Amino acid sequence: MELTKEINKEILADFNKNLNQDATNNVLKNSVAQVGIYKASEDPEVKTKLNPSFNIVVDTGKVSNQKQSGRCWLFAALNTLRTEFALRNNLKDFELSQNYLSFYDRLEKSNQFFQDVLATAKLPITDRKVNNLFSYPNGDGGFWDYAANLISKYGVVPNYVMPETAASESTSEFDAVLNKLLRKNGIELRKLVEEDTEQAKIDQSVEEMLSEVYKLCVYSFGQPPKEFELSLQTDNGKLIEESSITPKDFFKKYFTANLDDYITIENSPQKSKKYHQVYEISTANNVVGGNGHKFLNLPMKRLQELTIQQLKNNQLVWFGNDVLKQSDRKKGYLLGDLYQYDKIFGIDSQIEKGLALDYKEAEVSHAMTITGVNLLNGQPNRWKVENSWGVANGLHGYYLMDDKWFNDNTYEVVIDKKYLTEEEISEFNQEPVVLPAWDSLA
Repeated sequence: MELTKEINKEILADFNKNLNQDATNNVLKNSVAQVGIYKASEDPEVKTKLNPSFNIVVDTGKVSNQKQSGRCWLFAALNTLRTEFALRNNLKDFELSQNYLSFYDRLEKSNQFFQDVLATAKLPITDRKVNNLFSYPNGDGGFWDYAANLISKYGVVPNYVMPETAASESTSEFDAVLNKLLRKNGIELRKLVEEDTEQAKIDQSVEEMLSEVYKLCVYSFGQPPKEFELSLQTDNGKLIEESSITPKDFFKKYFTANLDDYITIENSPQKSKKYHQVYEISTANNVVGGNGHKFLNLPMKRLQELTIQQLKNNQLVWFGNDVLKQSDRKKGYLLGDLYQYDKIFGIDSQIEKGLALDYKEAEVSHAMTITGVNLLNGQPNRWKVENSWGVANGLHGYYLMDDKWFNDNTYEVVIDKKYLTEEEISEFNQEPVVLPAWDSLA
């Protein structure tokens, strides 16, 4: 169909006439122009809606800071572990090294990229799988399952053993160098397959490529320890010490969490996804041989029930969300109607959650931990959230979330399977429906 309708002088005149018919439009125009859309539309009663007190709360310490990196998923996962360790050992502000696992995450993701390139090497570069693969070969984003894979394989270390570096705290330069290298390596691997190179030669090439990635990681993040001296002084003066211990033994000996017991519960009300069905993203894995991103899709009410159960048992809840929606980073507000711009402009921009995912208005952009909830007549009305953006944001790094924001912008929670029903566990253990790498939840 040929498009013939264009914006002309008559249409513009009608637009201007309609705008000037209402005198309040001029006032609103001046307000928005001077302070911006969000400031002009901010709910003036926001402070009264987010009382910073909760009747169920897990005692946590000083928040961490991921700085200019996309490692929120890893920070949130380690926050759940460190809190359990800190509560048992009276070490409130204890912190695990995110940099240690970041090192192995980027190395393992590189190997996963090489294996995926080889698996798709006979497909044309225009194929959507291949195009998606080369679009971003390696990044610092991830899921809970990624953290579990890394911890299971490499263990954990205290923060002092492998502290942050300039490259780990601001990953854009590392990303640029690594991704350029990986794309070149990927091109070479596709050529080897095209030339029917024997498998032993391909394997040798991959190992040589990984050696270069390893060097890049060491220069950028430091050398990860094979073993280390454990020396931690608790808040009551007791000393936890061992002359030498490996990262895996440290995790096994000092942490009680069984990572295999934790399940990702999703809320995706898309027509393309059914409730009580288990799904898996086809290429969402950071460790060859590890677990991919697998989740059980359940109604939002069930996500909240499970989250409350876990909090009541003094366990934090890792959750994936769309943090930039209706939020104030500096004040630490997550409020469903924080910015009421529809009222200012006289528009209706609301899109239901499922369609927002379908049409790219919504995404799982961040991960944090839920540390508390306030129940009113048995129902949640606000939540306490531990972020990983440092103490300068929110209330010493903690955010206040109302129930509407939870419903609108939370997509997944990680729950100990002991809180699930037998039927839900059975559903999770079924063969998953495999989703493509470009799915809205990938």
